[in-house]
Amino acid sequence: MTSLFQILAALLNLAKWIVLVHVIMSWLINFQVLNLRQSLVAQIWYGLNRLLDPIYARVRSVLPQLGGVDLAPLVVLFVLYALQVILFNNMAAFS
Repeated sequence: MTSLFQILAALLNLAKWIVLVHVIMSWLINFQVLNLRQSLVAQIWYGLNRLLDPIYARVRSVLPQLGGVDLAPLVVLFVLYALQVILFNNMAAFS
């Protein structure tokens, strides 16, 4: 059961990093540090969008519209953190 705990913890950590990379890439693209005409940047960007847009769409449907501010990644990171806390607080159940 410890293996299951470690796998779940690793998946939550990976999901957190994927969201963080997506947020940082969006900033770098908006500030024109990265260019979507570069094939590697475009492939990573569109891949992350395909992966995260279904999750963000569900969160955006619940959140109020705030103009140009998108709080969906922040909410997703908060939920991932909450799941990680719940997982670590119930670590005794996995042993």
